[in-house]
Amino acid sequence: MNKPSNTFEIAIEPSFDFLSPEYAELFDRSAATAFQHPVWLHSLYTRLAPETGATALVVIVRDRDTGTLAMVLPLLRIRRGPIRTIEFADLRVSDYLAPVCSPDVFSRLLDDAAACAQIRRLVRPFDLLRMAKLPDGRLPIEDLLATSRRVSMNTNAYATVLVAPYEQWRASAMDRSYQKELAKKYRQLQKKGALSFSCCSDSAAVLETMEVMRKFRGPRFHAQGDGDLLQRPEYYGFYSDVALRGLGSFVRLYAMKMDGEVIAAVLGLCHRGSFLVIMSAFDIAGYKSQSIGALMFEQVARDCIERGDQMLDFTIGDEPYKKSFGAQPSPMWEVTQVGSAAGAIALFALKQAPWLKLAAKRLSDLKVQPAHTATPTR
Repeated sequence: MNKPSNTFEIAIEPSFDFLSPEYAELFDRSAATAFQHPVWLHSLYTRLAPETGATALVVIVRDRDTGTLAMVLPLLRIRRGPIRTIEFADLRVSDYLAPVCSPDVFSRLLDDAAACAQIRRLVRPFDLLRMAKLPDGRLPIEDLLATSRRVSMNTNAYATVLVAPYEQWRASAMDRSYQKELAKKYRQLQKKGALSFSCCSDSAAVLETMEVMRKFRGPRFHAQGDGDLLQRPEYYGFYSDVALRGLGSFVRLYAMKMDGEVIAAVLGLCHRGSFLVIMSAFDIAGYKSQSIGALMFEQVARDCIERGDQMLDFTIGDEPYKKSFGAQPSPMWEVTQVGSAAGAIALFALKQAPWLKLAAKRLSDLKVQPAHTATPTR
């Protein structure tokens, strides 16, 4: 018997307003990540999802007595070829995924069998429910949705703890020989012209830097064979919208210039004392021998420390350069749940046959590109 919860009211609200004051209040008291920020999810649902064929599936949980927002579960329905999937709101742009809920309320939800059953009914039907990019130590979404136990994604996230002053962090985080090497490269770079580093402070600077990022990234990722999201209008529009809406609070866009021209850029999110790198671009062709990427991240770390940040988060991907800045790995997890025979076959293919996984990705790319490629710059 489908008995409703006595404590919570649960519903699907596809047009939920992520810029509403009630969501901002819930986010602030939740255990969510920067990738569930109001600006991020608003842009993802209103700009990116419609362009990629994904359908909003936003589970809203309210306190029955007060009407207060208790949890938001931001999901998407996506058809990948013949397979109907349920996923977190990601679409290749998010690194960390989590329910938007406080630990205390989440615990109460798990103790409410009727509430859990209703949430599980609302997200059906599906062939495959798959949620990846779950950070270590976060709320156990698998218990709420009755999925399989979480398993490792075989990739890690990396972050380095920042300490002031900058010189102390640099000495403790980086090898002495690497410090000397970068200092030498920086002197070489300074001799090439008027070098400057700054954080974009107005919309004109943001748009200029975003356009330069798109120009630098195109040839680089084309050569790697995976393409670049910024070359696709819907993704360029998404990142630009987030950068403009979050400028000065949620987002920082750094630019390094030579004689007034942008030669390197880093886009990232600010969340609870951490700066999360989500995208970067460098004029590698023009400054190949100067290690311009490493020099840029050095300047980003300096600015973060001066602002009082405690963490520089390089997000998902096992690239060696991250350890050069003292970044330590943290495991990432995923959970799955099969909803049909077709879903079971698809999950088996994903787990057992890499070539079938690639084929499935290519098939799904006809409508939406699902899999996040683990690179430092997307």
